[in-house]
Amino acid sequence: MKKIPLGMDGMTINDLVTVARDKVNVCLTKNAKKRIQETRKMVDRMVQDKKTVYGVTTGFGALSDVIISSKDIRILQKNILLSHAAGVGDILDRETVRSIMALRIKDMARGHSGIRLQTVSRIIDLLNHDVSPIVPEKGSVGASGDLVPLAHLSLALIGKGDVFFKGKKITAKTALKKLGMKPLTLEAGEGLALINGTQPMTAISALTIHDAIQLNKLTDIAAAMSLEVLMGSRMEFNPNIQKVRPHPGQSASANNMARITKNSDIITSHKDCCRIQDAYTLRCSPQVHGASRDAIGYARKVVETEMNSSTSNPLFFYENNKYLLGGNFHGQPIALAMDFLCMAVSELANISERRIERLVNPKLSGLPAFLVKDGGLNSGFMIAQYTAAALVSENKVFSHPASVDSIPTSANKEDHVSMGTISARKARDIVKNAENVIAIELLCAAQGLDLFTNIKPGQGTLATYKVIRQHISNLEKDRILSTDIEAMVKLMKNGDILTAVEKAVGKLK
Repeated sequence: MKKIPLGMDGMTINDLVTVARDKVNVCLTKNAKKRIQETRKMVDRMVQDKKTVYGVTTGFGALSDVIISSKDIRILQKNILLSHAAGVGDILDRETVRSIMALRIKDMARGHSGIRLQTVSRIIDLLNHDVSPIVPEKGSVGASGDLVPLAHLSLALIGKGDVFFKGKKITAKTALKKLGMKPLTLEAGEGLALINGTQPMTAISALTIHDAIQLNKLTDIAAAMSLEVLMGSRMEFNPNIQKVRPHPGQSASANNMARITKNSDIITSHKDCCRIQDAYTLRCSPQVHGASRDAIGYARKVVETEMNSSTSNPLFFYENNKYLLGGNFHGQPIALAMDFLCMAVSELANISERRIERLVNPKLSGLPAFLVKDGGLNSGFMIAQYTAAALVSENKVFSHPASVDSIPTSANKEDHVSMGTISARKARDIVKNAENVIAIELLCAAQGLDLFTNIKPGQGTLATYKVIRQHISNLEKDRILSTDIEAMVKLMKNGDILTAVEKAVGKLK
């Protein structure tokens, strides 16, 4: 069975997605095992020599000046997990939990956390056996790492809390017993090493960015399809326009849409019409989609850097027998990047909703009102536009940055926090909303194409239309539209539409 090796560097968002969604197993590289073992020997020597080391022989946060006796060190490790497991709200989905586990292993594989190889191996065993601890999604302020969700995640190692295993919710103790494992007794420093890191916010961000990248391509497809239905021009995709304003995302979107609409008889049929210029939602689609594409690219770079970083505190360096106290657990890089992503994806939905309005409004489209025959008796796609409007409005609220807020914690020891996990969760919800908006645009555009029965659309547009009509029929009379929207989102997320388009026009950028 394929396994993704985790070591110092090299993990990508696509690697993480295969672990999270395809349930590919992970393992440690030989070098990672050595680094973990050597660093642990260093920690054990410090404990034996009774050195004062934060989180190893002391309390945590504002209690860092409290020295813990050797007989209480194991109790301290258990207590930090119990006391920090204070999460509330909905639980994180299993894909996200698997991602967090993989990223926690990845961080520890770099050999700076001071944890034992036995403990890291136990997390790997749970992940590879598809045991997913139940982790509430709220409670992290994104500094000192994601303490709360990581505490809930780590409870399973000591036989506490609940997990999902083989489709059922059971106690962690029961799951361990079924796998022939005993709860671990954590040693000095391991409690802090387990919960001090940015993996929850990074995991949510990574999966969200993966979906946003796919959505960006689908937005180009939807816009190209709408442009044809609305009798728009391909002039705005001309490479010379992009060359004199060389933002890479803009060029990519223009190139995508040019290929999708290539050989369109619909566009050719009205090349001599009296319209001088298209509305901004069509004419400026490369500029808007492209700016979002560049923003998503920035977020991807930040998150992949974080995935391959050491975010514990203290950080141990066995090569020179030193440990350093720092702030790599602070989630500010993720917080800012994901707030940026919130705005970028919101804009994809915003411009899409305006195209939906043009499609359903007969004064703007020249098509039957709300794209349905027997208007009045049938409302057609009237309320689908309402739904899109509601979603983009909600996204505007979610786009308020979480990263500009900070509430001091731990008796003002942690006096500036990132709120990065909130930024990541907002971005995740915005992407889900945007997927539904783009789905509605695709439904409306396909409905509009049905009106051009004797004129052939562009190569990519035709490929999209055929996939849609294989699964969703033309709306001849009113029916429950939420079912159609759900079906469209499924076609988008399972890759059917993108695969068909890329087969027809080549890989989209």
